[in-house]
Amino acid sequence: MRVRTMIAKGALVALIGTVVSVGIACRQNARVVESTAEGAPVAQQVAAGQGQLPEGHPPLEGGQGTLPPPPAGAGSGDGALVWDVPEAWTVETPSSSMRRAQYRISGPGGDGECVVFYFGPGQGGDAKSNAERWARQFAQPDGRDSVEVMKTRVFEVGDIAVTEVEVTGIYGAGAMMGSPSAGRRDDYMLLGAIAAGPDANWFFKFIGPKATVEANREAFETMLRSLRRGGSKA
Repeated sequence: MRVRTMIAKGALVALIGTVVSVGIACRQNARVVESTAEGAPVAQQVAAGQGQLPEGHPPLEGGQGTLPPPPAGAGSGDGALVWDVPEAWTVETPSSSMRRAQYRISGPGGDGECVVFYFGPGQGGDAKSNAERWARQFAQPDGRDSVEVMKTRVFEVGDIAVTEVEVTGIYGAGAMMGSPSAGRRDDYMLLGAIAAGPDANWFFKFIGPKATVEANREAFETMLRSLRRGGSKA
C-alpha cells in the first residue's frame, strides 16, 4: 500500500508540474502574439490577417506584403506635386509617414479633415480601384451600392490628369472601413482626388460632415486647380 501511495503522489506532483508549465508557456505565447500585433508595421499586420489598413490607405500592391518606403528622392523636387493650401484650412503635422500633408477644416457641420497620400512609384493602385474603395467606406440609407451612386469626373490641370470622386452617406458602415473603432457617422461626405504625379499617383481625401465638406467644396476645387509639378511656378 505504501508503494502504491508513493507512486500515486509522485504521479500527482508530475501532473501538477506539467499543468503549471503549460500555463506559463501559454501566457508567454500570448504576450508574443500581442507584441507582434501591436509592434509590427501596419502592412505586415494586414498581410498576416491581423488587422486593416489605416483609414484612407490605398490597397497594398498585390493585396499582401509590406509596403516599401518610396525610393530616396521620390515625390520631391521635379518629381513632386505642389498646390496652394486654402487660407481657412489649418495645416497640421501629418500623423503618419504615409501622409504627405494633413489639414483640419472647420465648418457648419463640425470639423473635417483633408489628407494627401503619396506612396512612391508603382504603389497605391489606380484611380478607378481607389475611387471604388473609398465609396465602399460608405453605406446608403436606402441600401443602394455606394459605388453605383458615387460621382466621378476626370479633368486635367496642365499636364496633370485628375480623377475626382464624390460620395455621401453613412461613413464607417461600409465593408472596407479602415478603423473598427471609428464608428458610424451619418450624413458624411467625401471629396477625393487621384492626381497623376510625375512618377506616381497622389491621393487627396477630404472627408467630414456633409455640411462642412459642401461649405469647403470651392476651396477643395481651387486647391486641385492649383496643382503643378514641384519645379513649376504658380
